[in-house]
Amino acid sequence: MNTSFSVFDTLIDRSKMSSDKWSKYPESIIPMWVADMDFDSPACIKEALTQRIDEGVFGYTHTPKALVKAIQSHLVRRYDWAIGAGNVVHLPGLVCALHLSVRAFSNEGDRIVVPGPVYYHLTKAPLLAERKVEHVDMVIQGGRWTPDMAQFETACAKSNSKMILLCNPHNPGGSVYTKAELLAIHTLAEKYDLLVVSDEIHCDLILDDLPHVPFASLSKDAANRTITLMAPSKTFNIAGLGYAFAVIENEALRQTFNQSRMGLVPSPNMLGLTAALAAYEDGQEWHQELLTYLAKNRDFLVDRLAGTPLKMLHLEATYLAWIDASALPIESPNQFFLDAGVGVSDGKDFGNPNYVRLNFGCPKSTLDDAIIRIEKALKNIN
Repeated sequence: MNTSFSVFDTLIDRSKMSSDKWSKYPESIIPMWVADMDFDSPACIKEALTQRIDEGVFGYTHTPKALVKAIQSHLVRRYDWAIGAGNVVHLPGLVCALHLSVRAFSNEGDRIVVPGPVYYHLTKAPLLAERKVEHVDMVIQGGRWTPDMAQFETACAKSNSKMILLCNPHNPGGSVYTKAELLAIHTLAEKYDLLVVSDEIHCDLILDDLPHVPFASLSKDAANRTITLMAPSKTFNIAGLGYAFAVIENEALRQTFNQSRMGLVPSPNMLGLTAALAAYEDGQEWHQELLTYLAKNRDFLVDRLAGTPLKMLHLEATYLAWIDASALPIESPNQFFLDAGVGVSDGKDFGNPNYVRLNFGCPKSTLDDAIIRIEKALKNIN
């Protein structure tokens, strides 16, 4: 498959696709909020879906063995992480697995340790289940967002702390946890006997030459206390097809997880399974070219913001810029961007209202248009 950058430069009209992203705001607003890219999915996925649809029967479907093998190969190839086929749990999405994990492995009133600001479902999951969120500040160290480890231990040591919800790579900060950082977190998890639920959905979107280390791959003990959540949805832009998976190497945890989902969390969508298989078997070339394009978009955004009051740390992973607008003389950064004609994610939903999250997973021309609007709005601030 030969994919040129023109594929990613192509503007696609999503206004009539029932797109959440493109229907939230009026046509005058460029939507750059939810983690959903504006790129055409790989040809291999579209071809696989077309072939499956042409078969014409859409009955109940089990997970094909080929998908399990493709996931195993993907994890070994990219992360040197070998897992057993029986350790993979197939899911219709990652968010439901976060919520299910909290409810299955903790009780009402228990404490759930969450470093943040962070993707809001990592805090929503405990709160909706009437658990207590033990917040750990993410702080800037060496130009990166990392957890305050003193706070981390204090939170883990509290009575009724049962679980750590980790987001790696971090959303919205964009940090890729180093092995040393993960080992320090594992030390706390082992010392205080905490389960770790590791949301690693952005692990295939690392923009720098950095390794992703799955938390469960750190050691036998880490594997025994970790539920790892992954999906091809962000990487291959197939979130609407509904497929994710968990890796649970501890048999007792896996049985509890599966028992807790019965009757509540359905099996993955047939087309989601089809797309995931195609992505992991044949999408590598497209994936690599996507990463190159996203890194260029990131650098373009950083360069353009450099001369403005808006601040953005170097982003190691994801296509979601975490932008500090605290230097602006405004009440609401989110409203400022909206008034400029750019719809971003409000930082308060992640834990800091002085920030916004901007999705640059789009053609460069769209990003340039958005930046021009932002620059113009900045000049008009009184």
